[in-house]
Amino acid sequence: MFIDRLGDAAEADGLSPIAGRLFALLMLAAEPQSLDELAESLGVSKASVSTDARRLLDRGIVERTRRTGDRRDFYELAPDFFARVIRARVARWRRIQQLVDDVRTDAHALPDAARERFDAVDSMQTTVIDRVDQALAEWEREAQSRRAAARGQRQSA
Repeated sequence: MFIDRLGDAAEADGLSPIAGRLFALLMLAAEPQSLDELAESLGVSKASVSTDARRLLDRGIVERTRRTGDRRDFYELAPDFFARVIRARVARWRRIQQLVDDVRTDAHALPDAARERFDAVDSMQTTVIDRVDQALAEWEREAQSRRAAARGQRQSA
């Protein structure tokens, strides 16, 4: 089942299985969900869902919304949720690059093998990570254009 598999996969990103299952459930949801609805759907306590919803909220993956006349909080995925997930990964990769740079600066005599490994990290930075940043920036420009076009269509209708 998709929800359970994504829960397992989320552990690799430092999330709990419940956070991953919550993420998957919100991917499949047609509309924002309350904590009660989420807890019931996942078969876990409302407290667990609340804790993990807050974690996803802190990461910018979900957003909290309200419904007129209802005091409860509702949750839905952020429109750019996957870009945010990718940005978080890129940030982790950049921290590794920074650590390598710091060691290289502080260590006067590194073994040849260490220098070769550091060079491989540098190569990955310029070959892959910088390109991922560029692709995200392009995606964001295109997403803004799509949103503007959709707004224009709604206004003219």
